[in-house]
Amino acid sequence: MSTIVASDLDRTLIYSAAALDLAMPDAEAPRLLCVETYQRKPLSYMTETAAGLLAELAGSTTFVPTTTRTREQYGRIHLPGPAPEFAICANGGHLLVRGESDPDWQRTVAERLASHCAPLDEIRTHLVRTADPAWLLKERVAEDLFAYLVVERSLLPETWVKDLAAWAEQRGWTVSLQGRKIYAVPRPLTKSAAVAEVARRTGASEILAAGDSLLDADLLLAADRGWRPGHGELADSGWKAPHVTALGVRGVAAGEEITRAFIRGAESPGRAG
Repeated sequence: MSTIVASDLDRTLIYSAAALDLAMPDAEAPRLLCVETYQRKPLSYMTETAAGLLAELAGSTTFVPTTTRTREQYGRIHLPGPAPEFAICANGGHLLVRGESDPDWQRTVAERLASHCAPLDEIRTHLVRTADPAWLLKERVAEDLFAYLVVERSLLPETWVKDLAAWAEQRGWTVSLQGRKIYAVPRPLTKSAAVAEVARRTGASEILAAGDSLLDADLLLAADRGWRPGHGELADSGWKAPHVTALGVRGVAAGEEITRAFIRGAESPGRAG
């Protein structure tokens, strides 16, 4: 029996320069390792200590990167340690097995969405029609599974996301605001469902998880133990669960602390970490 460590990536394990939240004097800042480049420029980082811990973790558990990123976006990331056998992209829409999307899982997802949700085109049309060009920067569809908007947060009306969420809920979709992005995601399209499939295939005895956003809540609730950083949607909303540790640390330092907690948790199955 094995332990699965399923972790969100952005603002949980890896951080853009804007999200590092380095509170200490420059001379005391940790050394950083770049783990992603985009258009030939560095984009995402971990502390060197976190990178070493993650390599150790990935060598002793079934480490499953679990992200809302598309497969293409995930492919830009080069995490330390052995290449994961399993990875989850598109918020559970794609289960990668040794780097390739599993066709059986794709069929399962397609059947669930067709049975329980309004079609993507209906949701996308509503998003575009109701968004104000004054604050809408980009509109995108990810993997033909869900939609998101990139917005100017300072101009976004306070009630717009709440109104969108109420409209989407009646159609089997959920809405999440993360930084400058507003996600509209089918309710059955979850990280937890894909992680459960990995657990089934591996015969895992325990699932450890971490995440910072509302799209990670289902993953944390389905895990045996979980951790969330001191920043992000979950922290801002005061979200909690009995088996989820709410860390006080923020930014890239939280990624390091989460990786430490994963190692402690994997070494002590069943205990709080």
